[in-house]
Amino acid sequence: MNGLYALKPWYADRLSGLRRALAARQVSPDTLTAAGVGCAAGAAAALAWLPAPPAALPVAVLLAGRLAFANLDGALARDTGRTTRRGALLNELGDRAADLLVIAGFLPLAPLWLVASAAFATTLPSWVSLAGAAAGAPRRNGGPVGKTERCLLAVVAAASGWAVPVLAVVAAGSAVTAVVRAVWVWRALGQPETAVAAVARERAVATGRAMATERDVASEKPVARVAEPASSAPRHRPSPSPSPSPSPSPSPSSSPSPSSSPTLGSLPSEHHRSLPLDPGEVSGGITHTRPQSPADRGTRLRGTR
Repeated sequence: MNGLYALKPWYADRLSGLRRALAARQVSPDTLTAAGVGCAAGAAAALAWLPAPPAALPVAVLLAGRLAFANLDGALARDTGRTTRRGALLNELGDRAADLLVIAGFLPLAPLWLVASAAFATTLPSWVSLAGAAAGAPRRNGGPVGKTERCLLAVVAAASGWAVPVLAVVAAGSAVTAVVRAVWVWRALGQPETAVAAVARERAVATGRAMATERDVASEKPVARVAEPASSAPRHRPSPSPSPSPSPSPSPSSSPSPSSSPTLGSLPSEHHRSLPLDPGEVSGGITHTRPQSPADRGTRLRGTR
């Protein structure tokens, strides 16, 4: 018993052109959700402040927009790959807020207890559907008095002025809808575990796609890749060269001048490699190599323990 919800595929086809235009302009699905809540608020204001017959047209137009935006936000998110868990939460909150705003439009037209009862009853079908989906059952939508039927009843109240009878029908019909959905969900959960597991797997796949979309958006920074060496063979470590033979001590007459004394950069490569380096002497990509005295090395070793 889906009621007017059975027309949703037909209605979605009528909105396909608008959905493509919104996708081309990169409109956010969250913007459409907010627009649907705004349409519901406008319909409630027209229902509360305008007289009965003239209020029907603005209420009908605004509630039609509310249903259109409720259909477009999710479809646009799926078409553009922007389905996220936050978007799903915002969609549910927007639907509940829109329902309550429409019921609030009856406040000047009906007793407060009846308005409060209807507001509570309109949330029951969604609670049942969400509880069933959390338990692993498919999401249940539709009538006999679902979201579409409640919008139609609000238009009837705006056109006829029968606010109290219409609000009573909304409250009772929403409660019956909650019971119908609860029975359906209960039977679905009583099916073999394989069927429930298949539904849960489909939901897990959809959630995984949404999480992957969030990760792709969050990780747009390129990651530098380190080039692999051309050959995986181990490097050859040169064997230490033999100690040079002691050279004769220079004569006093041939002592080098201070300007001609050898520097560290002019030392042979093997002798340069054997000097202990200070790992802290790195600045700007250039390593300043200076010998360490035994006292320095002992201080550094003590400091690292």
